[in-house]
Amino acid sequence: MIVRTQVPQEVQHIADTLEKGGFEAYLVGGCVRDLLIGRMPKDWDITTNAVPHEIETLFPESFCNNDYGTVGVITNSLDERVKVVEVTPYRSESAYSDRRRPDSVTFGVSLTEDLKRRDFTVNAIAYRLKDEMIIDEFGGEADIASKRLRTVGDANERFSEDALRMMRAVRLAAELDFTIEGDTMTAIAQNSKLLSHISIERIRDEFLRILNSNTPMQGIVFLERLGLIDHILPELREGIGCAQNQAHAYDVYEHLLRTLQAAADKGFSLELRLAALLHDIGKPASRRWSKEKNDWTFHGHEVIGARMAHTILKRLKIGIETSDFIENLVRWHMFFSDPDQVTLSAVRRTITRVGQEHIEDLLNLRICDRIGTGRPKEQPFRFRKYKAMVDQALRDPISVKMLKTDGAKIMELTGEKPGKRLGYILHTLMEEVLEKPEQNTETLLNKRILELVQLDDTTLYEMANRGKERLAAEEAAAIKEIERMHKVG
Repeated sequence: MIVRTQVPQEVQHIADTLEKGGFEAYLVGGCVRDLLIGRMPKDWDITTNAVPHEIETLFPESFCNNDYGTVGVITNSLDERVKVVEVTPYRSESAYSDRRRPDSVTFGVSLTEDLKRRDFTVNAIAYRLKDEMIIDEFGGEADIASKRLRTVGDANERFSEDALRMMRAVRLAAELDFTIEGDTMTAIAQNSKLLSHISIERIRDEFLRILNSNTPMQGIVFLERLGLIDHILPELREGIGCAQNQAHAYDVYEHLLRTLQAAADKGFSLELRLAALLHDIGKPASRRWSKEKNDWTFHGHEVIGARMAHTILKRLKIGIETSDFIENLVRWHMFFSDPDQVTLSAVRRTITRVGQEHIEDLLNLRICDRIGTGRPKEQPFRFRKYKAMVDQALRDPISVKMLKTDGAKIMELTGEKPGKRLGYILHTLMEEVLEKPEQNTETLLNKRILELVQLDDTTLYEMANRGKERLAAEEAAAIKEIERMHKVG
């Protein structure tokens, strides 16, 4: 059931203006579907029996910049979803020579004719705001209730008209958690080769929306079973049936999908989801049988995978900055795999390689990777230890470098010569600042320095030693707190 108050005032105003002008006005497409499902629409579309020039006459702040009669009405709203509302005349369409767009359109047809040309029944429902009437001539409401996607009319005709509709079917199934009706699935499988007529940019956009849905694993399974994956990411097929070592419960293909789904379940970014899907893409090419281990090995799969990721992302025309980030995660995702090889210096090198701003992404990828193996515990002790080491590497160590002065400033202020006394003074200052952090200002330190230079070497030495001991204790306490936070201390 749709309630008029769910519809933004700007959309209501446009519909009311059309009705007052003597025309019909219906909400149509995805916004009606989403309202019936109980989702908030991301955009709003209105269809009418007015033709483009009549729509533009009613709405001076509007524009029509395509051959299909769609008029963008500018509302000047602060709500991004309704800054521009598209109003389209009822229309019928001719043949689709390029498998994407109609060769021509005809205005002045009925609402029924307009709805008949649409892709899926759930998108072919109209709603009139004036009297809150729902027009559903193709069973869209029943399909929504059954969580089922079905084409309007003959599925083969719909997909031969616009091959991108096949990708849209999978994307909607993933976004809405719907199934695809049997005849519709059969038609997609039979017509999957038609996707070669569609630009990679349009295919990519639908693919990324699938990955960014709540159920991307289901979406990839549909793409593979229906033959669409061959036009997007054929490398995934190489992982089907590619058994792994005893640490894994699934073959490479299912492991990649489960790792992707783990990233989605945690609400991670699209970039991290892509990295999750591609992180082991190099395993089939690197798989070797080890007689010594009596098991499969995948040495260097992360290097091979990074190269493959570069090729895939370039083919999909993903931006260079995003591609570099994903390739980096694929290349270094094995860093945390061998606990005996990970040292604090190695952690620092990895942070340098992936960037301090991305080290958390690398850790999150590792968590998803582990979930994707079928292991029940995503953060065992060893992994928590790694996270503690990352925190240690990222934090500024407690040292004399934290002081608002240094040896050069002391020499300039006092005339003191280079030597041990400078170190004694710095460590003494550090001990005092740890006790009273508010003293770490240039003015207060300079005053104290002038007092310390008056002391003899023995006194300075004893004070400096106390400073070193205090420094070591504070550093140890800070590391201990990190370990406590990660439950590894």
